[in-house]
Amino acid sequence: MTSPTAETVRWKTDFFDDFDRFDPDNWQDQILWVNQEDQCYLRDGRHNTREVSDGSLKLRVVDLGSKQPCDNLSKDGERHPDTRYVGGRITTKNLREFSRGKWTARLRVKNSGQPGMFPAWWLLGARNNEPPVQEEDETVCWPLPGSGEIDIFEHHSDGGPDHYAARAIDSQGFCGGGDWQGHMLVQAADLDRFHEYSVEWLGEDIVFRLDEQEVYRLVGWGDRIDEPMFAVLNFAKINDSPMTGDWTMEVDWVRHQYLD
Repeated sequence: MTSPTAETVRWKTDFFDDFDRFDPDNWQDQILWVNQEDQCYLRDGRHNTREVSDGSLKLRVVDLGSKQPCDNLSKDGERHPDTRYVGGRITTKNLREFSRGKWTARLRVKNSGQPGMFPAWWLLGARNNEPPVQEEDETVCWPLPGSGEIDIFEHHSDGGPDHYAARAIDSQGFCGGGDWQGHMLVQAADLDRFHEYSVEWLGEDIVFRLDEQEVYRLVGWGDRIDEPMFAVLNFAKINDSPMTGDWTMEVDWVRHQYLD
């Protein structure tokens, strides 16, 4: 099958959230401990870790000033150690899940490039077995088929400001076995300004776009990650470096579209 060109594609919208309010029909908190993250995810936006105001969503990492207990659990059931840092993470899991199509978010990151920053906009397969587990078929460990991962926007502070990564995780065929580097683009962008970050399935290919311009194409991946997927927005902290200023990822809107 020949992949259509951008000029021939007609998209129709089947999900759009412009964050006039926090809509529980679209999003829920996701509370877990992964990647040895230093912050603790909180529910219900406590300590200002999640706010919807003035038509946008704000996810933050906040320094509480002293270590506090954290109830986040790892995949192995290990409890997160006490920490002074708290953050926000939300997901469309079991609420808005789609196979293929085009996911886009318009967002920006304040004070990008600081040590430890790890904001992200990404997708996971709908049968993923991480919390919240709410359906009987949520039994597949990452990143096996049914629990695949696509990172549309991921700002890892180790590379400094004004860049982000986009990738698909290549499953190595066992739980926890994922190739993070083999199918990744590192792209320059002024992260303090709003941009549209997208991924779409065009025939046999998966295509990443920045402000509608193609920046990366994974040829032949269209059938490799074909399961329904849910979206995740989160702001994590990956080491104990001190924070400076306001750590906020501001999201203007999120949209999913399908081919007409």
